[in-house]
Amino acid sequence: MGGLTRNERLVIGGIVAATAIAGIAHFADWEPLLAFALATIALAGLAHIVSLATEQVGERFSPALTGVLQSTLGNLPELFVVIFALRAGEVVVAQTSIVGSLLANALLVLGLVIVFGARVAQDGVMRFRTRLPNDTATLLLVATFIIVLVGLAHATHEPAARHEQTISAVAAVALLGVYLAWVVPYVRGEAAPEHTGAGGPRVAFAVSVGLLAAGGLGSAFVSDWFVDALQPSIDKLGVSEAFAGLVVVALAGNAVENVAGVVLAHKGRSDLAISIVKNSVAQVAAFLYPLLVLISLLFASQLTFALSPVLIAALLLTALAMWQITGDGEAMAFEGWALMALYLILAVFTLYE
Repeated sequence: MGGLTRNERLVIGGIVAATAIAGIAHFADWEPLLAFALATIALAGLAHIVSLATEQVGERFSPALTGVLQSTLGNLPELFVVIFALRAGEVVVAQTSIVGSLLANALLVLGLVIVFGARVAQDGVMRFRTRLPNDTATLLLVATFIIVLVGLAHATHEPAARHEQTISAVAAVALLGVYLAWVVPYVRGEAAPEHTGAGGPRVAFAVSVGLLAAGGLGSAFVSDWFVDALQPSIDKLGVSEAFAGLVVVALAGNAVENVAGVVLAHKGRSDLAISIVKNSVAQVAAFLYPLLVLISLLFASQLTFALSPVLIAALLLTALAMWQITGDGEAMAFEGWALMALYLILAVFTLYE
């Protein structure tokens, strides 16, 4: 099938079967924890499909274009998870899952990518282009600027807090404009494909694109089943909604980036691995979050940029940490471990929220 090996076809068949079983568990009302676990396994399997397809697409196009494409498809589950959560009135889960998605990619996934990328480098230093890390830090700081202002007004009961929904909607439109002004020149400006010396792509382009689309859209459907089993699972496990959104939902919804970025870094594809993770951070901060703020206007439960002081501080410090570690185009393994440590501390903190 278009250059896929026999083992790859068998694995893809198994993933399709796992997804079908997760669907049966959802529609047959199986025990929530079991349905939740099956949905998580299905998401991870679909992430593997996207990882395979992304690597093959990356052989033809620049890391910039491939990263944007993969991140867009990879963030589809997050988009649908939040929409389903808002429809169910789970505003805390919806909001923390967006922020959790951003923090998981910027700290945990980026940390893993750096550790694996540095490990395969001959001198123990992972090297990559500097433009995207710096651009991502700028986009995250712009988004954080808005979040800090709205959050402080909300916490201190400033007069502007009475209009935080309107302010959030206007800010969302502004953020989307900034993202569009960045992403078009970025993709056009880095048009050269990444050379790996592997002899070019072995999977047909149509098959690669089909796998990307199937993996992303399949993840969207599985996300609905995931959300349906989430609240009963939270009740049984006894964790807070903040922890569920910031850690559980964020990790499951970003399984695509978790797998694809780490696999590519382990194979020495530094630019593409960094591009996938950084594009995801940029998209969540300056595209997905503002888009969902606007979409939430259609629901009774609406999303704003008003976050808790802890999350505001976490976003600001994350932006600074990302810029410090990746802004020079080099990263060592201990810096990856440092990013993961920050995520672990934050996860433990939210466990007791």
